[in-house]
Amino acid sequence: MAKHHVEAIINGDPAEFLCGTEQTLLDCLRDELSLTGSKEGCSSGDCGACSVMLDGRLVCACLVLGVEVNGKKVETIEGVAKEDDLHPLQKHFLQEAALQCGICTPGFIIAAKALLKENLHPTETEIRYWLAGNLCRCTGYDKIITAVQKAAAEMRGES
Repeated sequence: MAKHHVEAIINGDPAEFLCGTEQTLLDCLRDELSLTGSKEGCSSGDCGACSVMLDGRLVCACLVLGVEVNGKKVETIEGVAKEDDLHPLQKHFLQEAALQCGICTPGFIIAAKALLKENLHPTETEIRYWLAGNLCRCTGYDKIITAVQKAAAEMRGES
């Protein structure tokens, strides 16, 4: 199988990797770049565990081919925290116990971050709608919704 040279900006840093024509972005992130935060849950775009931002757009990395990201920007869960400073979403997911096994958590955080980039005042319905592409098999959704609401409040400067 022929390998293609891909250059992209991953979490703000230039990255280069080789990937096969049929290799997904998820496979490239995990296998070629050792960025294992994005999880494979379904391989069909139904669970959201592999959610990443691609040029500012929320996508399932299992549905994007690695060669498609050449020249583009990708943000994964590894790029959310700034060094030792957790993003408010990460902090509130921990504080609210909005995770259990952790498979879905990276996808939920990436999706919620995309929402809060667009809307820092989401209603509960808007949060639920925005996160509808992400499935959790352990925790349920109430704690996740609460974590997103509290992160939004913190990002708005409310206590």
